[in-house]
Amino acid sequence: MKNKHLEQKLGEEIIAFLNHRKTLSLASLDEQGAPYASYAPFAVDDNSIFVLLSDIALHGKNLKRDKRAAVQVVEDETEAASIFARIRVSYQVEAHPVALDSEAYQSGIECLSNKHGDRINKLAVLSDFNLFRLTPLGGRYVKDFGRAFEISGHTLAGDNIERLRDGHKPRAANE
Repeated sequence: MKNKHLEQKLGEEIIAFLNHRKTLSLASLDEQGAPYASYAPFAVDDNSIFVLLSDIALHGKNLKRDKRAAVQVVEDETEAASIFARIRVSYQVEAHPVALDSEAYQSGIECLSNKHGDRINKLAVLSDFNLFRLTPLGGRYVKDFGRAFEISGHTLAGDNIERLRDGHKPRAANE
């Protein structure tokens, strides 16, 4: 994208969208490498997504074993102008467990509790719960039909945002 002002505006829009949402869809890989879809409450801070997951939950086990994952945050159906074009942002991420005795752990738990309330603090003291930092590797932001953007870099707002121009095309008469 040539216009740095527009790129910055889109980055700010993405962060505002993430801050307005409470849950994300999480795709992790099971022991056989098959995708497993779930959801989790999340919060963002320091260009990362934080989730607090139990070892009892399959996605918690999966992320401990394989750091590769993907997340998607989607506009609520009741707020969408069109069910076919809900606003959404998706990222390929690397999941890293956050050490209990680290400053990042305290910061991540605080960020989650500010967004989701005191229940986070009650879960964080349970031995089967682990805090994960999901670091973006790149992604895609979709605002509407024909308004999709590739997010590159290791930040939630993207180091670079490029408009996708392939677009939808009508089928040929013989298809």
